[in-house]
Amino acid sequence: MKISCVLLTMGNRPAELRRAINSVFEQRGVDIDVTVVGNGADLPELPKDVAAVRLPENVGIPEGRNLGVQECRGDIILFLDDDGWYRSPDLARHVHDAFAADPGLGAISFRIADPDGGPDQRRHVPRLRVGDAQRSSRVTTFLGGACAIRRTAFEQGGGLPGEFFYAHEETDLAWRIMDAGFHIVYDAEAVMYHPAVAPTRHDNFYRLNARNRVWLARRNLPWPLAAVYLANWVGITVLRERNGAALRAWFRGFMEGWREDAGPRAPMKWSTAWRMTRTGRPPII
Repeated sequence: MKISCVLLTMGNRPAELRRAINSVFEQRGVDIDVTVVGNGADLPELPKDVAAVRLPENVGIPEGRNLGVQECRGDIILFLDDDGWYRSPDLARHVHDAFAADPGLGAISFRIADPDGGPDQRRHVPRLRVGDAQRSSRVTTFLGGACAIRRTAFEQGGGLPGEFFYAHEETDLAWRIMDAGFHIVYDAEAVMYHPAVAPTRHDNFYRLNARNRVWLARRNLPWPLAAVYLANWVGITVLRERNGAALRAWFRGFMEGWREDAGPRAPMKWSTAWRMTRTGRPPII
């Protein structure tokens, strides 16, 4: 199977971008290509074998990745950010063999390692009970900038929700992939490097996090599950967040999620919700 890597950049990290591209081209034993998407930014000079997509404005992370997928032809899609890179030149072959061996595998979430040798961050392990980050398992979501997706699963799931702009877009696609009959794996042996950074570095993190969580529920969950899911996240946020400004921004986003159009609603089958529960994360948390 052919592999394509879609690499998103804002054009402000040329050295890191080159490192990421090099780590893709160093992969051994696979047919692989690279598409770089300049999300509202000019691109630096790129190697001649790299396809470039220059978007006139920043359309957000999910739509930028969608447009990159349209430009490539891989049966397996890798998503990578410009400040990440692959540790092993055998990662793509490992991923290829996993998809080839399991036709029901829809997506693989990679383990993110700190290049400075720090511990693996718990938030990068997409399990409710994180446990040992070096233990692989089936999961119900994946990490957007550290993953591989089967193209047919990506297409059957409808791609990433471009209107989300940032936050929870991977979970939206993951739930739809699972509802289409595929499963998702966190593979601790598929390792990439990424500096340790706080998600709150993004502008509007709290607002978009809350708005998109409401949209996620409105789009994908039967209404009884949606009500429990959102009630749980209101409680979790109130208990977890001590910053008043952050809480106000979160609740503004929460109300925005109800006022604005969430996009097409396609509630998952109850059998999918049960399969997610058996996997370890029922769609109410």
